[in-house]
Amino acid sequence: SHQMEAWQSIKAGAHTVLVTGTASGKSLAYNLPILDNLLDDEQATALYLFPTKALTGDQFTGLSAIIPSQVGDNGVSGPRLPLAVYDGDTPSGHRSQIRGSARLLLSNPDMVHLGILPYHTSWERFFRGLRYVVIDEMHTYRGVFGSHFANVIRRLKRIANHYGAKPIFVMTSATISNPQELASLLIEDDVVVISNDGSPRGERHFILYNPPLVFPELGIRRSSASESVRLAEDLLTFHVQTILFARTRRVIEILVKELHDRLPQNKKRIRGYRSGYLPRQRRAIEQEL
Repeated sequence: SHQMEAWQSIKAGAHTVLVTGTASGKSLAYNLPILDNLLDDEQATALYLFPTKALTGDQFTGLSAIIPSQVGDNGVSGPRLPLAVYDGDTPSGHRSQIRGSARLLLSNPDMVHLGILPYHTSWERFFRGLRYVVIDEMHTYRGVFGSHFANVIRRLKRIANHYGAKPIFVMTSATISNPQELASLLIEDDVVVISNDGSPRGERHFILYNPPLVFPELGIRRSSASESVRLAEDLLTFHVQTILFARTRRVIEILVKELHDRLPQNKKRIRGYRSGYLPRQRRAIEQEL
């Protein structure tokens, strides 16, 4: 139901905010109306902004699977709607081609700030046709970082207007208490909020776990890292797909090493994932997951 509401709102030209649960189909909710417009209007373009490269790569894979192909004049088959990722991992040799042909661009705020807006004359074709800007994980942009991001959006709107475009903004977030306020501050305009989640979902369990006491008289408990390894070992033994989150790169590598040592037979199924890995390593890990 929320996907249908999003279709109607976006097609009506309203700035739209989707605030529904994780895995509720928010991506499809905005992809359908945007792709429908881009396939119908050959001059139209869209910009998708994600806070992390992992999200960008995931969305690129999903979009590549649903955009129809066509055979060009040279007999080579390709996507009917040229799409591309434009971020720090994009090879410099590919960037000129992307600027000249991409109609659906996947990027992040830093790249827009440093790599696109200062060189907007090279992006004139893209900005003239800009119909939609998608801001995924809107709740990421809060506090001082959110203020900086709002200024990037202000510049983006000014440059788009310079080329005669007034894009529709589509924002998504997991459930937060003030989606209308945050969205309005980010884009400085009125928004339509869609928050009734119509997606089916299975049962979920939340377990708050306190590590056991080692020295009760001193109130000292086992470390959360060592307990995480023990719990993960149990889950992996029963073939339960698991993600462990840690606060630092160092702790991540310690967890991976300890699990490798404890479960050598599962070594290939236990991987670390963090900033600092090469792009091809991150893509491979994402695919395996």
